[in-house]
Amino acid sequence: MKSNNGLQIIIRITVCVTMLSSLIGAFMLHSTPSHRESGSVLILVSVAAAVLWVLEEVVFHNHNRKYVAKLSTMISKTERDSLLNFPAPAIIIDSENVIVWYNRLFGRQVYSEEEAYGIDLTELMNIDMDKIYTSDGDLVCTNSHFYKAKAIHTDTNGELSMVYFNDVTDYVELEYEFRMSHKAVIIITIDNFDELMSNIRESEKAHVVVEIEKLIEEFLENTTAVSKKVASDKFYVYMEERHLAPIIEQRFKILEQARKIAVGERSNLTLSIGVGRDGANLAESEKFAKQALEMCLGRGGDQAAVKEDGEFKFFGGISSAPDKNNKTRIRMVAKAMLELICNHDKVLIMGHRFGDLDSVGSATGFCCAIRNMVREAYVVVDPEQNLSKTLINYINENESEHYYITPQEGLERLDDNTLLVVTDTHNPALVESKEILARAKNVVVIDHHRRMVNGIEPTIMSFLEPNASSACELVTALIEYFGEDSNITVHAAEALLAGIMLDTKNFIMKTGVSTFEAAAFLKKKGADTIAVKKLFANSIETYHQKSSLINSAHLYKECAVAYTEESFSDIRIAASQAADELLGITGVKASFVIYETNGVINISARSMGACNVQIVMESLGGGGHLTMAATQLNCSMNEARKRLADAIDEYWENNSQE
Repeated sequence: MKSNNGLQIIIRITVCVTMLSSLIGAFMLHSTPSHRESGSVLILVSVAAAVLWVLEEVVFHNHNRKYVAKLSTMISKTERDSLLNFPAPAIIIDSENVIVWYNRLFGRQVYSEEEAYGIDLTELMNIDMDKIYTSDGDLVCTNSHFYKAKAIHTDTNGELSMVYFNDVTDYVELEYEFRMSHKAVIIITIDNFDELMSNIRESEKAHVVVEIEKLIEEFLENTTAVSKKVASDKFYVYMEERHLAPIIEQRFKILEQARKIAVGERSNLTLSIGVGRDGANLAESEKFAKQALEMCLGRGGDQAAVKEDGEFKFFGGISSAPDKNNKTRIRMVAKAMLELICNHDKVLIMGHRFGDLDSVGSATGFCCAIRNMVREAYVVVDPEQNLSKTLINYINENESEHYYITPQEGLERLDDNTLLVVTDTHNPALVESKEILARAKNVVVIDHHRRMVNGIEPTIMSFLEPNASSACELVTALIEYFGEDSNITVHAAEALLAGIMLDTKNFIMKTGVSTFEAAAFLKKKGADTIAVKKLFANSIETYHQKSSLINSAHLYKECAVAYTEESFSDIRIAASQAADELLGITGVKASFVIYETNGVINISARSMGACNVQIVMESLGGGGHLTMAATQLNCSMNEARKRLADAIDEYWENNSQE
C-alpha cells in the first residue's frame, strides 16, 4: 500500500507540472504564429493531464477501498458485530500500523474528525507500539482523555491486530489529585539565632522577630499550608505537594529573602530548611525532614535540603556559615570521647589519603594527647604517599616516642578492642586505609568539612563542625577539655598549629574566634611559629612547577582554571599552592587546577567565599567545604576540562539569582 501511495504522489507531481505547462500554452496562443502551434500542443497535454488527475482519484480511491475491503474479509461477521458494539473504543490495524477497521465508540470518542480508515495509528496519537502488546499496555492521551491502550494479534500470521482503549481518565485525575494533595513536612530553623540576637539591642530584637514572622507569612502566601512556631528559631510547616513543587523549582527563594534581613551592623539572617516529601504518612515525612535539616546544618547552614527517594537534593549554601563558639558542646563531646578512649586498649588515628599538614597534624596532636590514657596509640599514615613528609620527619627527629605506623601495621594491630579515630575527612572513599575502616568496629570521626550524604557509617561518635577552620582546630579544642591526663609536647603543638595555618592560609581564610583561641592555646604549649613556617618550605623544583601551573591559567566565568598534562613527584603540593595563588588575580572568585596522577585526573579547587567550590566539586563526585574542595575523575584531560566547565556553568546558572 505504501508503494501505491508513492506512485500516487509521482502522478500528482506530474499533473501539476503539466497544468503549469497549460498556463504557459494559453499565454503562447496570444503570441506569434509559431508559438501558437506550440501553445495548442501544451493545452492538449494539459487536458490529458486533467483527465489523468480524475482517473488517478478514482483508481487510487478504489484501490484503498479494495485494500480495506480485502482486510475486512479476514474478519468474520460475528467478530465484526461483536467489535462494533464493544463497550470500549477498538480498532484493527495491519502489520504497518494502518487502521483497517474501527468501532463506533472509537469514531465517536477517540477520533471523530473524519474517517480513520487507512491512517497510521502513530500519526493519530503518541503511542508506543511495542508497549501496547505487553500486559501493562501504554497510557495515551487524546481529546483530553487518558486511555490505557492494549493490543493483541487477531490472526496467526500477525497481519492484523486489535487495539482497544480503556478510558482511565477518572483514575489518572484521581491519582494526580492524590499526589498533589500529599502532605510534606518542612522544618525551618534560623542559623545561629541565639548568638545573632545576643549582640543587638532589645528594640532591634523586636524588629528582627517581626521581619522573620513576615518572611514566613510571605513564604506561605497563596498556599493552603499551615505553620507552627515551635521555638524562637524553629518553624514547622505542613504543605501540599501542589504548592511545594513550585517552591523547589524556584530553588527556595526564601533563602535569598532571608539574607536581606540585617541583624545588627555586620550580620544577616540565614535559614536552614529540611523537607520531607515522600513519607508514607506525616510521621515518616517529619523523620525525613529532620534528616534533611541535619544534613543542612552539617553542611554549614544557609541552604535547603529535600529528601526524596532516599536521596538528598541541596539548594543554596552559597554563603559562609556563621562562626560558632559553643564551648558547652565541645566540653560535652570531649567528655564523651574521653570515656570512649578509656574503654579501649588501643587507639588508631588516621586521616585521608595523601595526608596534608591538617590531616597528619591533627592525628599527631590527638595521638600525643591520649598516649597516657591507653596502652597503645598510633597514627596510621603511608610514609611515601603523603604531603607531610617534612612534618613526619620533624616529629621523628625530635620526639623520643614512635608515633607513625603504616596501614599494613595498623591492620595487624586492629582488634575488637581498638578504637579508630578518623580525622579531617568523613568520606569512606578517601580514608588512608579502607581495609582498616571496613574491619574497625568502633569508629569516631572528627572533621571540619561540610557533611556529605554518604559519609562514614556506622560511627559511635561524630564531631562534624563545618564552621571550624581545620581538623587541627577541632582537635585542639577537644584537648583543652581532656583534663590533666592529657598533655601535648611542643612539637605536637607545632604540628597542630601547622594544620591550622595551612587551612586558614596563615589566618586569612575561614578564621573565627575559636581559631585564634586554639592558636593561643598552642602558643601557650610552646609552639614556635618560626619552626612551623619551616614545615611549609618547598624545593626549588616544586616552586618552578607551581609557577608553570600558574602560567597555564585562563579565566572562565570569573574562575581561574589551570591544568598540566605533566606529572612530577610533588605535583599535589604544587597544584594546591597554585590554586591558592590564583585567587590573587583581580576578579577571580574561584580557582581550579587540573592535573593527573597514576592515571587519575585530580581537580583542586579554592575560593575566597564568593563561590562555593564544594557544590562545584560535589557535582563531579567530590567534596570539601565552601573555600576548599577537590575531586578525582576517571577520564581524559580534555574530558575533565569540559566537565569542569559544565559544572561551573551549572553552578552560576543555579546561583545567579541567589
